[in-house]
Amino acid sequence: MVKFDAMADKALRREPLTRDDVLSVLTGSDDDLLELVAAVFRVRRHFFQRRVKLNYLVNLKSGLCPEDCTYCSQRLGSSADIVKYTWLRPDQTSEAVSCGVQAGASRVCLVASGRGPTDRDVDRLAPTIERIKSEHPGVEVCACLGLLSDGQAERLREAGADAYNHNLNTSGERYADICTTHTFDDRVDTVRQAKQAGLSPCSGLIAGMGESDDDLVDALFALRELDPDSVPVNFLIPFEGTPLAGQWNLTPQRCLRILAAARLVFPDVEVRLAAGREIHLRGLQPLALHVVNSIFLGDYLTSEGQEGKADLEMIRDAGFTVQGAGEQTLPEERIDLVRTRHRGAGTDLPPNA
Repeated sequence: MVKFDAMADKALRREPLTRDDVLSVLTGSDDDLLELVAAVFRVRRHFFQRRVKLNYLVNLKSGLCPEDCTYCSQRLGSSADIVKYTWLRPDQTSEAVSCGVQAGASRVCLVASGRGPTDRDVDRLAPTIERIKSEHPGVEVCACLGLLSDGQAERLREAGADAYNHNLNTSGERYADICTTHTFDDRVDTVRQAKQAGLSPCSGLIAGMGESDDDLVDALFALRELDPDSVPVNFLIPFEGTPLAGQWNLTPQRCLRILAAARLVFPDVEVRLAAGREIHLRGLQPLALHVVNSIFLGDYLTSEGQEGKADLEMIRDAGFTVQGAGEQTLPEERIDLVRTRHRGAGTDLPPNA
């Protein structure tokens, strides 16, 4: 308990944890699990009180992806039994978004399969984003469209998007084991493009793909270098018809340790419990709310989640409250660290160099 309290104290002071710190969280005994959660809850409560942010996914374009990510049911060559369709019509997207917002979501995540959007795709999506912002004031819009080309992040920002998601998924050293059609550096570059354009950077990982503890630490530290505002933690859904089918490497206790490690590395950042929570955390989902401050509501991209009503009951029964639309997620101290550039290139003032 002393060890976990010391790490929590460092996190409360925003002091970076060492590699050994994070490894000790991942490799600890299950006998100490509740002590770990209690220590980490001090950090979660300090920065986010008992609020839970609800996020809602809308899959704009499903399947038919040319990339070969081994974990994905939409990948090239996947025989997974998923729904496949091209772009939703604007009215279909609007209807789906309304369902999530009415259920309590304060962020909608617009996701499309594929390597990355064409400029035409961005132009197609821009009016949809504008409509969402008009119909649902205060609700955040996060786009997740794959690898970005020059100028696309700026166009999404102009349309009203608040954030952009592109996960690193695993460590740089191991990335080629799970994908060969693009690189780890490609993903890092897209997150940086989004951030430079003024979009809130959202980037996380997938656990359960056979990675080592060192891989998880490497992934968390690579994410820390990008300084994201939100970090989704996904647990592999081993779809039949994908190369990782049958990979059941996680226990509920292991999942909690991974979430705790993410919280300690990102004490004042939105840590989001994402895909796979129902099948891997199972009965320990309410305990995970003492670590994360954000979850996805209802279904995911190609898999079903638990009923939204059950999510809301779980949050209430665990003693937490749903964060309202327009309510600030990040603590003031972190918001104050963000300053838009008004000097250097393109201005008459000298750069900070």
